[in-house]
Amino acid sequence: MADSLLFNPRTYDPAHFDPETRRLLRATVDWFEDRGKRRLIEDYRSRAWLADFLTFAAKERLFATFLTPSSAGESDDQRWDTARIAALNEIFGFYGLDYWYAWQVTILGLGPVWQSDNAAARTRAAHLLSEGEVFAFGLSEKTHGADIYSTDMLLTPDADGGFRATGSKYYIGNGNAAGLVSVFGRRTDVEGPDGYVFFAADSRHPSYRLVKNVVDSSKYVSEFRLDDYPVGPDDVLHTGRAAFDAALNTVNVGKFNLCTASIGICEHAMYEAVTHAHQRILYGRPVTAFPHVRREFTDAYVRLVGMKLFSDRAVDYFRSASPEDRRYLLFNPMTKMKVTTEGEKVIDLMWDVIAAKGFEKDTYFAQAAVEIRGLPKLEGTVHVNLALILKFMRNHLLNPAEFAAVPTRLDAADDTFLFEQGPARGLGSVRFHDWRPAYDAYAGVPNVARFREQADALCQFVATAAPDEEQSRDLDLLLAVGQLFALVVHAQLILEQARLTDLDEDVLDELFAVLVRDFSAYAVELHGKDSATADQQRWALDAVRRPVVDEARSGRVWQRVEALSGAYEMAP
Repeated sequence: MADSLLFNPRTYDPAHFDPETRRLLRATVDWFEDRGKRRLIEDYRSRAWLADFLTFAAKERLFATFLTPSSAGESDDQRWDTARIAALNEIFGFYGLDYWYAWQVTILGLGPVWQSDNAAARTRAAHLLSEGEVFAFGLSEKTHGADIYSTDMLLTPDADGGFRATGSKYYIGNGNAAGLVSVFGRRTDVEGPDGYVFFAADSRHPSYRLVKNVVDSSKYVSEFRLDDYPVGPDDVLHTGRAAFDAALNTVNVGKFNLCTASIGICEHAMYEAVTHAHQRILYGRPVTAFPHVRREFTDAYVRLVGMKLFSDRAVDYFRSASPEDRRYLLFNPMTKMKVTTEGEKVIDLMWDVIAAKGFEKDTYFAQAAVEIRGLPKLEGTVHVNLALILKFMRNHLLNPAEFAAVPTRLDAADDTFLFEQGPARGLGSVRFHDWRPAYDAYAGVPNVARFREQADALCQFVATAAPDEEQSRDLDLLLAVGQLFALVVHAQLILEQARLTDLDEDVLDELFAVLVRDFSAYAVELHGKDSATADQQRWALDAVRRPVVDEARSGRVWQRVEALSGAYEMAP
């Protein structure tokens, strides 16, 4: 019997979606399965551009259906639905990050357009999507990275009431083929943030010069240059502070996609790793007979389940967001930072078991081991996102507010608020519902109760031993605190989703045994920080806990892992 918690192409049937979404998701899976593993790996290793995949996507109107808001669409099936976008992220991750990347940067490129009031640009974007075109997001620069305060893309006013744009952009996915590139720049005649401009460019225009692909990959991560590029009124998407907000709000939308791509990578790698290890005989026994191997695979499995539970629940908050409910602003960087780094741990645990097999050129695992590293480093580093979530810590832990319960959001709705987020500020004032009831619901699960002790201890830390003004300038110390806070939030949404899906309590208990160990490890790390005070050091050691050990429970969870052997293998 297939594990219902993991994506398996053999049994995949997304019946919870509407018929057209269901058809498109299944058609995408079938396209990859028909190509087979040999072709998939060959294209990855030969760095082939994704022309045949994009032809398939255009024929099926895949991007046009999933990425056109209903207000700009021509059919009832078109909407921006985060639940089904997440499902497609997982599928693309499962088969290869190159495919996901072309889709991801199209999402980023569309962000400033769908936030714009420029009707001509919106119509143009919808038409390009219907023609199967991809998009790009021209924000980063070689010298400044994503520091949008310092952009050197300069727009000089011309005699026709428009501008002439000159400058270069770097790390721009799809820059080789995008029908529309959303480009961030600044006017030469206006100082400060009022001079920012987001505008639409065409990679086929003579004044658009493609310099190179800056990575050795099928992903085309371009450097491009505009030389006296004409920008007319129909090309201007945002001006002034609205352009700045559009940049940050677009990243809010885009960074969410990293978590489910990471999940897909880990799922495919897990089928391959467990099958290999279980069938390999060493010293007269299957490799999976060794206790340390079972522990590593079991830890990898429950971490992966935790990634899925957190991400699925975060979808609900993303889709239910409003000007009065901005909790997604915490859960969003969590999906990017916490879920993707958990993905790295999952791959590392399995790689420790399969060892040299993980390098072989005919395995998906060799590809996964490389690609899983990229996701924590996209759309802001782990450190940037850890620093961001710290802005929410005091309100989340100590100052809860009343909110109506957020249901599971699998309905066929258009997530319009994502393009109406408004000014990108005021994070410290965002309020959250009480995190404790999610824990209370599973108070009888031994390791949930043990982890709850650590979560309560963190509240005590924030109330009595939080970093002072001087320590608040020590980012190294703050990041250690951020990891502890991230674990409490991660666990909260896992518990909420566990309740909604009636998760097997053995799996939940085993997962929380891992989280207890993680919290203890980060507490010890905080204890060792140079600037940690004596009170903080004492608190850190007092917060260390040992998980509740239950060999029978661990054995039952191992049986779930063992059943993955042979459950899926991609056709040659």
